[in-house]
Amino acid sequence: MAKLVFTSHLRAVGPTGDSHFEGSTVLEVLDKAFAEHDLLQSYILDDQRRLRKHISIFLDGVRLPAGQALASPVSNTSEIYVMQALSGG
Repeated sequence: MAKLVFTSHLRAVGPTGDSHFEGSTVLEVLDKAFAEHDLLQSYILDDQRRLRKHISIFLDGVRLPAGQALASPVSNTSEIYVMQALSGG
């Protein structure tokens, strides 16, 4: 199963620690997390299920381009890190 890790801000609405989910793409893995954490999807995806503007996904240490991130293939040993940029004044 792929390891899925969220930054501390996203842990308020998602898994509070490292978690493991099955899936063959980043989106399939995320969908398993969304099924367990109702609010998480709206922080990660927009209403058309595209990656939100301020979300970055790293797969096995490499930042994925936003347009390709969700379709990227994963293996059972993959590590997926989901990060949300925070801004303010």
